[in-house]
Amino acid sequence: MALAPRACAWRMAEDGLELRVKAQPRARRPGLQGLVAGADGPRLKVAVNEAPEDGRANRAICALLAKALAVVPSRVSVTQGTTSREKTVLIGGDAAALAARMAELAT
Repeated sequence: MALAPRACAWRMAEDGLELRVKAQPRARRPGLQGLVAGADGPRLKVAVNEAPEDGRANRAICALLAKALAVVPSRVSVTQGTTSREKTVLIGGDAAALAARMAELAT
């Protein structure tokens, strides 16, 4: 069963999938932490060990998402919110396949 567009932390884009993320840098346990409420709708909480200095946390988030979605790390980039905890990440590739994989991971 597919989630309604407003209930999703991701949406299909022309060149892949846009994912709204809430970052938790310097976390003890890195990984995908499930969906959390955000000011503009749900977000996927992503915890990483790296500090938010010099873009290290952003690179770690991209690497973690690339591994979870089985895509090449160069296909994942932060497009909005590079200095904020709430970010938008673009994952390049087949949007339908990525959305199906995200639905599996978010449950």
